[in-house]
Amino acid sequence: MLKRILFLSLCSFALCASCGGGQSVTPDEPEQEKGTPIVYLDMTRWNRISASETSDLTGMWEAMHLVSTLQGIVNRDEPRLYIDYVVTSGKDVDRFWWDQCIGDGKWLPGCEVTRLSDPVKAVEAFKDQIQGMVVYDPQIASTSNVASTVAGVEDLVAVRYDPSTGSIYSRLLKAGIPVKVWLLNEDGTSKFHSKLEPYRWAIDQYLKTGKCSGAYAAYYIDQFWLGCAGKATLNHHQLCNHDFFVSQKAFFFDLSPWGDEVATDAPSDASGADCALLQELLREWNRLNGGQRFCHIGGFAPWAYKYTNASGVGGKHDPVLTEWEFARIISAYNAFMDADALSYGAMANASFWQHYPLKETYPQSWTTRDALKAKGWIGADGKVDRSRKYVLFYVGDYDSSAWLYQMMPTLWEDKARGTLPLMWSINPTLARRAPMVMDYLRATAKEGDYFAAGDNGAGYLNPGMLEAPRPLSALPSGIAAWAQHSEPFYRQWGLKVTGFIIDGSGPGMSEAGFKSYAAFSPGGIVPLKTPSQAALYDGMPMMRSGLVEVSETNAEAAAATVLSDLDTAHPEFPFYWYRSILKSPTWHANVKKALERKNSHVAWLSGPEFFELLRCYLEEGQTL
Repeated sequence: MLKRILFLSLCSFALCASCGGGQSVTPDEPEQEKGTPIVYLDMTRWNRISASETSDLTGMWEAMHLVSTLQGIVNRDEPRLYIDYVVTSGKDVDRFWWDQCIGDGKWLPGCEVTRLSDPVKAVEAFKDQIQGMVVYDPQIASTSNVASTVAGVEDLVAVRYDPSTGSIYSRLLKAGIPVKVWLLNEDGTSKFHSKLEPYRWAIDQYLKTGKCSGAYAAYYIDQFWLGCAGKATLNHHQLCNHDFFVSQKAFFFDLSPWGDEVATDAPSDASGADCALLQELLREWNRLNGGQRFCHIGGFAPWAYKYTNASGVGGKHDPVLTEWEFARIISAYNAFMDADALSYGAMANASFWQHYPLKETYPQSWTTRDALKAKGWIGADGKVDRSRKYVLFYVGDYDSSAWLYQMMPTLWEDKARGTLPLMWSINPTLARRAPMVMDYLRATAKEGDYFAAGDNGAGYLNPGMLEAPRPLSALPSGIAAWAQHSEPFYRQWGLKVTGFIIDGSGPGMSEAGFKSYAAFSPGGIVPLKTPSQAALYDGMPMMRSGLVEVSETNAEAAAATVLSDLDTAHPEFPFYWYRSILKSPTWHANVKKALERKNSHVAWLSGPEFFELLRCYLEEGQTL
């Protein structure tokens, strides 16, 4: 890392303090060794604007897009620029992770911090690390995503064209930042005239030439979002998520996965045109990856604004089915989602955090048959006690770096954590964008906290779509490549269980697919589509997931849902799996108490206990 000090002569109001948030060093104090200088940019004013005012949304969009692309460039090789922006339920999420992970005794001790609140001043501070601007067209929505692609490859900040006095564009020109790439004509008229034309230009310029990465791609809404004043929700623009993918020189896109209808944001295009272009992109990423490495796609279908039958959108497909269709298609080309779905889909500073140091391994303990006997779940005859109903909760959904980043400051800090077994199901690839969260969870885990891989392992895809023949892509089988991709993640994070496999609209796995999981997830898996209720594959227990998502806020109502299922679902099979989404330890503790109070035969198990007991049960030769 560079050890130089950053001077900002234009920012007389800047404050320099230690990374731990302490006092500035005075001349009477001993001089401390300085670490990498960091700019801390306060963007929280944009959380206080009106979501119904077009001018407010436009100002936020332009500021956030500028800053996220700047971050991606200057944080590519070392952590230099941090922003304070994301707030969830009143909690300053960016500040939380800064306070937990940075400062004396933590990461980056002794670094010098310069505090700013003006995005243009931040650009001036890093003027020597950028090459200029890429300017995009307010009239052609897709040019905003193309601008992020260009920004990463060419080291340019993305700026929306606005020649008015005081605009970001005008201020940067005045500051001497030149325009290097125009995505419209210099007189402000459009260079492109349809949604897909800018993407085709970018494919020719950056993908086919190998300038873009094949390892990463980014699926985030374009500036169409600005036309949703009154409906728009702050943070749904997800511009703060761009920084990591800019740093990785990823290709940005916003396309419908549906081949049977016209994209809702491009009514003049042919039916299925978006989907065809999506598959062209996937073929290019697969080519760049040599058919072996998987493409990590950050983002999610912008279902509340495009491509679905959500209120006011105009599509004909359900949002969940749209998610599943996207997953089905990308899986055919060896790509997976880091699924930053709306509501909790905003994540800032991933380009900064990507440099956070991780341990080589994070081991976890398992259980034994003797321990299960001691709890009375295996009887004196050596067989599993069938008079009980063994319950496991899949504590999710953590298949998104953004969801993990936003929700753990609240859920993980819940006072009931440690009072009961919880299987936290977290996709291990989230360590690429949120390594400090993953490390923090392991460092502060309590008795009862166990970590499994979330859907669907080392990335969210449909594993059945990896199996040959693959008519959608005509690629050879990706099963071996998936196992090779997954094994290092499972080894580093001490994972033995894949807590849920969403097969969605794709086919279920064959025996070859199950055996591939056995190689890296030997503790167990829970797919949606299986040929039997439960089975062993090379010693790995597999059981079909239930269809019950326990979503009630009230714990008594949630327990009633579980009890109803216990009374009606597969009474001959004593193992029951339930899924909760973003529920607190307190909620789980209350559900557990209600279940045990109403049915004395219910046993609430930890992840290792559940799957080891299931293994013992299946080894007894049970057929299901």
